Amino acid sequence: MPTGRPVSYRQPGRPCRHVGPTAHVSARALWSPPVQLLSPVLRYAAKVLPIAVLTASFAAQAAAAVVPHLALLIAATAANLLAEASLHRWQPGQVSLLAKVRADVMVRRLTCDFLLIVGLLRLGGYHRETEYLPLVLGLLFFYALHFAGHAAAIRVRAMRTMPLLTRNIDASALRIAPAPPSLLTRRHGPRLLLFGLPATAGLLVTAANDEPEFASAGIAVSAALAAVSLGRLVWCLVRRRPASPEEVLDWFDGWLADYRPTVGMYFSGGASSAYQANMWLDALAGLDGRPLIVLRERFMMQRIGATDIPIVCIPKVSQLLRLEQSTLKLLIHPANSGKTSQILRIPSIKHAFVNHGESDKLSSCNPYAKAYDEVWVAGPAARERYALADVGIEDRDVVEIGRPQLAPITPYTGPPTGAYTTVLYAPTWEGWDGNPGNTSVILAGENIVRALLADPGVRLLYKPHPMTGSVDPLAGAANDRIQALIQEANRGRTGPRPGPQAAAELARRTSELHRLTDSSFRDDADDAERMLVQSTPEPGRAEAVAAATAAWEAAHWASLPAAEHQIITTPQPALYACFNEADLLISDVSSVVTDYLAAEKPYAVANTSDMPEDLFRDAFPTVGAATILTPDAAGVAALLDAVRHPGNDGLAAARAALKLQLLGPSDPPSQARFAEAAIGLCEVADEHRARMSNRLLAAIPTQRGALEEAEAADEEQLEPTPEG
Repeated sequence: MPTGRPVSYRQPGRPCRHVGPTAHVSARALWSPPVQLLSPVLRYAAKVLPIAVLTASFAAQAAAAVVPHLALLIAATAANLLAEASLHRWQPGQVSLLAKVRADVMVRRLTCDFLLIVGLLRLGGYHRETEYLPLVLGLLFFYALHFAGHAAAIRVRAMRTMPLLTRNIDASALRIAPAPPSLLTRRHGPRLLLFGLPATAGLLVTAANDEPEFASAGIAVSAALAAVSLGRLVWCLVRRRPASPEEVLDWFDGWLADYRPTVGMYFSGGASSAYQANMWLDALAGLDGRPLIVLRERFMMQRIGATDIPIVCIPKVSQLLRLEQSTLKLLIHPANSGKTSQILRIPSIKHAFVNHGESDKLSSCNPYAKAYDEVWVAGPAARERYALADVGIEDRDVVEIGRPQLAPITPYTGPPTGAYTTVLYAPTWEGWDGNPGNTSVILAGENIVRALLADPGVRLLYKPHPMTGSVDPLAGAANDRIQALIQEANRGRTGPRPGPQAAAELARRTSELHRLTDSSFRDDADDAERMLVQSTPEPGRAEAVAAATAAWEAAHWASLPAAEHQIITTPQPALYACFNEADLLISDVSSVVTDYLAAEKPYAVANTSDMPEDLFRDAFPTVGAATILTPDAAGVAALLDAVRHPGNDGLAAARAALKLQLLGPSDPPSQARFAEAAIGLCEVADEHRARMSNRLLAAIPTQRGALEEAEAADEEQLEPTPEG
């Protein structure tokens, strides 16, 4: 049974972003920093404004302290505090940048407070130096306590940093206690800003009324907060400690020996690449045996979707190599990464590259695939692609397994019957090579969207690739403009809206999905505590999650106005759910096209490569059954007519033939072929281990010989040395 769906453990079932006149903002948008909701120009201004205010406030503070000028000193200090707060709340990247030039938060706070001291001396007269000396000493004492607390926080973090992380594994034996408040351990800047606020306020009041008692009281409060924080951290260090790194590794070795994994998935990648692993969760869980997921980045633990498969994150190579002593026989690889070569060092494990999608792009026949024992592809087209690419992949190492994750896609049932034709525009991203033909967003995206929005019978679902704009800013800017076009079009759309029952049903389904997938972490929970909370799942949870996800998707679509266009930038609804909702796909040369062919519905591909259409079709076999759109999107009207009137669709037979070529036969099912390939490679691993074991046995001396050698060594040690 499937045991996973690509649903985030932290925010499962998040709705797509509604952009209609009565739209609500998604959960992601609600928690987004304000700068992400502004136009590009305002976004840039908001990004540099806190730094500019911070710089100006220091200059104004210095001037006010020298002149001296009380009102300017108070205003500059207040502006300084506000700028600091905004930086830590919304722009942590700028905080890191300041730290790199040695203008970290400690330097900034010391500068601010001691400029206040200078201002006090200038305002009160130098004859009061002896009265203000205790304030300076008190301030130094507060910072000394903060230094000690920061050192303790570093020690606590180190003590709680596990050499590996797990999920869906019982880690109660590791003596992990709840984490201390994150303000004390992981948020150094905000802690100093908050704890130092009473001291700064007291100094300002003293500057205004020339009464040192107020500054003394403020500094005392700040020192008390720092002392309590230090005491709390020291208590964490002296109480029952979690398991040491050696104990954790020994525990993991014992778990491996008890669980005895046979097949697994290895994955390493960036924050936005988790979808590449998530699409293989169900297929991996459907294999016979004891599956395991191996990750390398700690942040990826919470980005892997809901699954019952045990997950382990092993960041260091030396610890990763411990898997050589396990029963693991096979690892599948959905993506290539720099860290993939590290796991390939283990000769006892066989490796199969399954990719996260198949397209005609160069990434689908990468020479890196030579590093794997086998390359598992969907159908004959991929086999031919490797042969034509001539990148060193032997045909005998290519295994056709289909695409087991395409099972949820419903087949074509005919033209649209409702008032609207639903069109899914799902362009890919710009890629790493700078080829303008990678994505249609830059050159054709706006034209395609305008042509679709001009048809009153079209309902548009816009789902851009999650990495759009990550390499080329032009793609990000075009994506923003496309979304603005859709928002503007929605303001002019009218039509019936679902009643309150639909919203109530969606809320109920969302709550149910949260109950099944949300691990209910405390806000202060660290990786170690999450490891403890995400223990062995209850029996049957995977099946319940699959049913709840399907019910949520149905309730989600039912809750949307039929006439309203949608911008979908969140993990849910998933791409395949959008496939089932759509009557037509418009995309680029990407794996999205290959997967969509499973339904045999009409699709179109944008040609932004400046290639003539006949050469474009020859170069990219996946577009052989597609309508080709030029950058001006002139063919959109005829394309919509063919979707609505199948008699005008001359590509239906070509789609069926291309589906067979790209995805292979439907019988036996893809999951069965996937399982057969896994069994075959596991048998190869068993044979390899048997051969190596026989070779080692031949090199091991007999028991009698070994005993004689040990006795001789003992006698040698007992013989007196020349000095003795």
